[in-house]
Amino acid sequence: MRLNTLHTRAGIAQIGVPAAVVGILASTLGAAPAAAAAPATYTVQDGDTVSAIAAQFGLATVDVLTWNGLSWRSVIYPGQSLALVAPAPATPAAPAPVAAPAATTDPIVPTATDTTHTVVAGDTIFDIAQQYGTSTDAVFAANGLNASSIIYPGQTLVVATAAPAAAVAAPAPESAPAPESASAPTPQTATLDAVQAENAALIIRIGRDLGVPDRGIAIALATSMVESWLSNLDWGDRDSLGLFQQRPSTGWGTPEQILDRERSIRVFYGGASDPNGSNTRGLLDIAGWDNMSLSDAAQSVQISAYPARYAPWEAQAYEWIALYG
Repeated sequence: MRLNTLHTRAGIAQIGVPAAVVGILASTLGAAPAAAAAPATYTVQDGDTVSAIAAQFGLATVDVLTWNGLSWRSVIYPGQSLALVAPAPATPAAPAPVAAPAATTDPIVPTATDTTHTVVAGDTIFDIAQQYGTSTDAVFAANGLNASSIIYPGQTLVVATAAPAAAVAAPAPESAPAPESASAPTPQTATLDAVQAENAALIIRIGRDLGVPDRGIAIALATSMVESWLSNLDWGDRDSLGLFQQRPSTGWGTPEQILDRERSIRVFYGGASDPNGSNTRGLLDIAGWDNMSLSDAAQSVQISAYPARYAPWEAQAYEWIALYG
């Protein structure tokens, strides 16, 4: 049954239904009310999610996350103020924002020999590292950050430090990428049970239906193994669910949609046929993903606190493609 003209989003809101529930009702019942004009800021109410707030004002979830320095795994809370417009570009004369998040350690002061980057809206540590031909770990180390740190527009990051004069005569080969860790990860292996094997075969089949090369399918298999043991879990960290531990509160879909294995796999791959549209960013939406390390490519989608866990499953993922593909 469809909503009649009396049951608009505004009408529902007038009887006290939270914004998050309004968004769910509109999605479920097929209503398509006009989005309210977005104010400059919004105060989070009990039951709100970032995706529901974005939908209420006709905004993209990924934009609201970016404007507020949030990730897909960030938690919002009642009383929190969220920006609903893009921040103004930082100018050289402007001081650092007073409300900027504190660094996890004492801030790094660039020297005259350092190369620096001024963060702009939409930047990520990974994107900055790629731009300057370095690794995310190197940027973390140079700035006293870690995988859970938040960067903000106007912040200055050290992205490269000049080598000491004594080292100039013997530089590292230009073609060698910076290692992600001090030593190569120990390969992980596993023999899949019937349920896991069925899920692996489904990831492979959908990848091939979408024209994803084996490199992308291997990334999907390794990611699912790390996130859920290739199982369609109905539980996880906070509200994470399914094969890839996607979260309803950060726009990946309703719990029912995320637990739909085929849909969640297509959302992970992303691209033009992504059933989630532009609300989330899948593997195929990452520029240059096919030239990244498996760990970096998976991390670009998942934004995990433990990005090094993906790489050890790379060789095993290719064996699963040969076995179940």
